[in-house]
Amino acid sequence: MEDKKNFTISVYSENNIGLLNRISGIFLKRHINIESLNVSKSEIDEVSKFTIVVYTTEDWARKIVGQIEKQIEVIKAYYHTDEETIFQETALFKIASNLLFDERQIQNIIKDNHSTIVTVSPEFFVISKSGRREEIETMYQELKPYGIMQFVRSGRVAVTKTTMQISSILKEFQV
Repeated sequence: MEDKKNFTISVYSENNIGLLNRISGIFLKRHINIESLNVSKSEIDEVSKFTIVVYTTEDWARKIVGQIEKQIEVIKAYYHTDEETIFQETALFKIASNLLFDERQIQNIIKDNHSTIVTVSPEFFVISKSGRREEIETMYQELKPYGIMQFVRSGRVAVTKTTMQISSILKEFQV
């Protein structure tokens, strides 16, 4: 039996209504949970990039990419292991303002985790932390005893270590 691990699926597509729903349906039918999802502009004008993280086998990742590519708006889809990508997530922590000055340890947590304060108000301050999921989780656990008013984490953003051929594929269509 093949081992499960994280795969980052990159999908380049036209930006059309309903595509996200159809892509998520592909995972739903196979009972594969999406661990992280991010959709953004890509390096190519008018082309969106979906970055989807799943925990599954390579065989299932390959099959899913094949099904995604059958969607008419999809230009190309790829899957990569964590070792083949450079990736990050970003998190925001909202904390009561009095703790910033009353609890010296909070300042140490911010410094030790290479995070930044993005805003301060009389009621709260917001810390931003970018890094791997484990790093964000560590900071969350360190701040939790002090009381986190709000917490949000982005989906994974990733680039591959090797050259992606998507730009040359698109040039062929533009001829």
